[in-house]
Amino acid sequence: MALEARDCAGRRGLAPASQRLAVIDYTRPSTARRLWVFDLDTRRLLFSELVAHGKGSGDNFARSFSNEAGSQQSSLGLFRTAESYIGQHGYSLRMDGLEPGFNDRARDRAIVMHGAWYVDPRLASSQGRIGRSHGCPAVRTEVARRMIDTLKEGQLLFAWYPEAQWVKQSRLLGCGKLRPRGAASRGARPH
Repeated sequence: MALEARDCAGRRGLAPASQRLAVIDYTRPSTARRLWVFDLDTRRLLFSELVAHGKGSGDNFARSFSNEAGSQQSSLGLFRTAESYIGQHGYSLRMDGLEPGFNDRARDRAIVMHGAWYVDPRLASSQGRIGRSHGCPAVRTEVARRMIDTLKEGQLLFAWYPEAQWVKQSRLLGCGKLRPRGAASRGARPH
């Protein structure tokens, strides 16, 4: 599905063909590696990492998603990465959501990739989950700069969860074709 959304965004002129694609699978717990970064030209896996979700999305599992400011929830869908910058959380990466109604307010909400001390496998072991963000895909501080430099300036990030409304209404899944009923409940996973 991630490649399908990437290809559709390219056909619609929303994003140029990217060399790298990050995929987050929010069906997995925060204690598991659920963020992968691929180099599509070389067909190599560059990163396999823990990633935080928003406090409003759930505890160990993210189950609720939003595009609204103040929700402290993660957003679903395809994002185009933009510029890196130094901000409140150190070296960070701005992202622009490409899915109206689902993630297109990401920049206004300050949903960015950044490093965070609370994304730590030791926390996962001691408290049964890693820490949570205000909606950002936060990663381990040890990999943040390398990952951000790999993904900045026009690469793509796809955040997946079989949320029925998004699966049905996304303009990038199936390139906007109506999805079959029940597709979200059959446990479809990103490819």
